[in-house]
Amino acid sequence: MPTLREGPASMIPHRLRQYRHVPSLVGLVALGVSFAVPALATDSWYAARITGGDTPFRVEHFWAEGGKVRMDTVIRAQPFTTIVSGEYYTVIDPVKKTALSIRVTPSALKLMRETRGQRPFAREADRMVAAGAEQVGSEKIGNRPTKHYRVSNSLASSEAWVTDDDFRLPMRLIRYDRTSGSTRREDFVDWARDLALPDAFFAVPAGTEVERLEYEEYAERARDGTSQIVPILVPELLHGRE
Repeated sequence: MPTLREGPASMIPHRLRQYRHVPSLVGLVALGVSFAVPALATDSWYAARITGGDTPFRVEHFWAEGGKVRMDTVIRAQPFTTIVSGEYYTVIDPVKKTALSIRVTPSALKLMRETRGQRPFAREADRMVAAGAEQVGSEKIGNRPTKHYRVSNSLASSEAWVTDDDFRLPMRLIRYDRTSGSTRREDFVDWARDLALPDAFFAVPAGTEVERLEYEEYAERARDGTSQIVPILVPELLHGRE
């Protein structure tokens, strides 16, 4: 059985290196889409996101290809790897070499089939616009022209900056919660597509102790507080949209 124990960096195909990285104003990282936009159809995606504000700082990497997704994240110095493949949403603790694998809902399976060839993550801006967000400006983030959208109600105010092209990739998301007075900011610091990703990249590492749960069992444990706490980075890939 293939192993990923070498770590995510060594498993990134060399082809990823061909994409340019554009310097920006967010810390020492890049903010920009590093490819031309000739067509909407593509079977593989990569994105990097930094989340901060009044929420635990975290760095996330997302890959998707052919109905499979991998996400690597660090939250408060704790690394996690998430694999979504087939019928299971698996969250791996690479330090303890343990994993919780949850069978996804039929709605989530349907969503993955319907969005095959599209990016299955970073769709928050799309939902904002579909919900009636208005364009309030246009500006550049890094080297990319973007459209700036805003939607607000009595509970919260949300803003999104998306690339001004057919892909409409989110570059920045800001949400202000009026009740708590807290702000959450997400910056997408890199985008790439059309990658050559091996199947082993989406496999659970050999030697990992995996606990499998049916979705109903996981939901019951979550309600009772008896399930281990794991980050669900893209909830709709587990729960679906219905």
